[in-house]
Parts: sequence; structure tokens; C-alpha cells
Amino acid sequence: MDTIPYTMRSRVGTTTTVDAVQPVPGLFVFRLPDDYQPASPHRWRIGHHSGLAIADAMRHEDIVKGAELLGTLADWTQDATALQEQLNPSTVFVKLSSVDCIEPASEPLAEGADVSNNGRYTDDDIRKAAAEAKADGFNALDILVAMSATVPWSGLDTEPFNEAHDRIVQLVDAA
Repeated sequence: MDTIPYTMRSRVGTTTTVDAVQPVPGLFVFRLPDDYQPASPHRWRIGHHSGLAIADAMRHEDIVKGAELLGTLADWTQDATALQEQLNPSTVFVKLSSVDCIEPASEPLAEGADVSNNGRYTDDDIRKAAAEAKADGFNALDILVAMSATVPWSGLDTEPFNEAHDRIVQLVDAA
């Protein structure tokens, strides 16, 4: 799917243009810019064509599932006011929770935290994680559990997570 420019609007009215995909007419999926809500580990967002935020998720694959689910609930090419009259937000978020999507910016970490790199890692991150795991005497399962709850690993889609885990386990020589 090709990316297109999408202009998101904040609650205070400022705008930022990002690259997005449109998996459902009227809905756009994009990664939040690094300097936007850096305390939120949920770096993926569904936006309405009006620029308003609808939902966030940690992983790209979850936000796409969320957009597809939303596509079954309404015609998202309508204006925001019409959709607000048709949909019950509580019901929508109960359904979205089944694909690990949350209300936008509703679960930030501590003030001043910067987890904007969640879901992206470097070779240096792999080396650091391997050194920590080796120092702690972790086996492959311990490494898996630790990775699933920490940045940047918790924001990875399934395949990149598995690849990163395998690389760390190999460096640690953990079984």
C-alpha cells in the first residue's frame, strides 16, 4: 500500500503532516512523529480524514486490524459530527480492545519519558539487550518475557520481534 500525506490535528488545533496509508476509506494509519507525545509507547494511530485521532496501538499489525474493524462499523467518509451521532465511543473501544487498540494518548508513561523509539531497534539495541541478558543469566524464555514488556521490543510486529529475539538469544548463547 502506498503512503500519502495525511494531516493530523491535535486537541489544541495544531497540525502535523505525516506519511500514512488508507486501509479503509476515510481512515488513515500512521506512525506518530518522534517528537509527538514521546511518553506514549503506542506509536501507531488511526486518524479520521478530518485529521482527528481515533485510536492508538503499540504495533503496526494491531492498528491495521483496528482500522479494518472500524470499517465494519460505519462509513468513515462521513464528517466527524455525523459519526459521533451514530457511534457510541464506549462500544467502539470495547471492540477495538479486542485488537489491542486504545483511546488516543490514553496510556502515557511517566512525565518526561521518551519511548518514541518503541517498535524500532538498532544493532546497538540488540548488543545492549544481549549484554544485559547474559549478565542476568537469562535463558531464551527469560529473554522473551523481558522483551515483551520493554521498549523498543514491545512495539514490534510479530516477525520483527521474533527476529530480534533470535538475534539476542544467539548472542547470549541462551537455550
